[in-house]
Amino acid sequence: MADDDTSIAKRAYAAFADRYDALAPTKPHNGLYERPATLALIGGVEGQDILDAGCGSGICTEKLARAGARIRAFDVTPQMTELARRRCAGLDVDIREADMAKPLDWLADDSFDGVLCSLALDYVEKLGPVFSEFHRVTRPEGWLVFSMGHPMRDWEDVRSRGGKSYFETNLWGMYWAGFGEPKPYVECYRRPLGDILNGLVDAGWKLDRFVEPLPAPEMEAVDPRHFAELSLAPGFICVRARK
Repeated sequence: MADDDTSIAKRAYAAFADRYDALAPTKPHNGLYERPATLALIGGVEGQDILDAGCGSGICTEKLARAGARIRAFDVTPQMTELARRRCAGLDVDIREADMAKPLDWLADDSFDGVLCSLALDYVEKLGPVFSEFHRVTRPEGWLVFSMGHPMRDWEDVRSRGGKSYFETNLWGMYWAGFGEPKPYVECYRRPLGDILNGLVDAGWKLDRFVEPLPAPEMEAVDPRHFAELSLAPGFICVRARK
């Protein structure tokens, strides 16, 4: 078991950062499922100042920058921030290494029109302080869009549930398929949906849109097994909130 949130994320992604960067842009669960659903909640971004929190190798960072946004981004894994800098070279993007489980004290109040956090909050045990920091750095009427593992989907899987009840937060891990060999072992937190949404509201956010996404139709041809699975039950949640 990892000792803290930093080691969870770093240990997971440092081990396969290059493979992730090569495969995640088109991997069906990412490119044809979570990412389109998350970005659809943002909409047009031209002229906006956006924080990409937990940016990974910069896949969404690049898309938003090419759509006309000014981006500041960060990730806890050094290998990922280096990959993100390469991907976003020449774009209006500033990338640094930082841990979202700690205060974002290098960012001023009311700095951003919006915050994106795609599939990164699962690696943080306590969401309240993170949501509060996102709220602090966002301008009035600004937005927060984030995606996470679906709490019920993860609890239904004995590998992630372990001996816990649905209402408990638990740290769990598994070997990920789809990113080559050796399979990376990734740990993250599973928690009840109420803790996520109440933590959001307690931090001052107003829930605007809650999505349990369906896979894109194109996924059926390239990954029919997971297309069928995700057409019956969601694997992620995608949320938009307003300040």
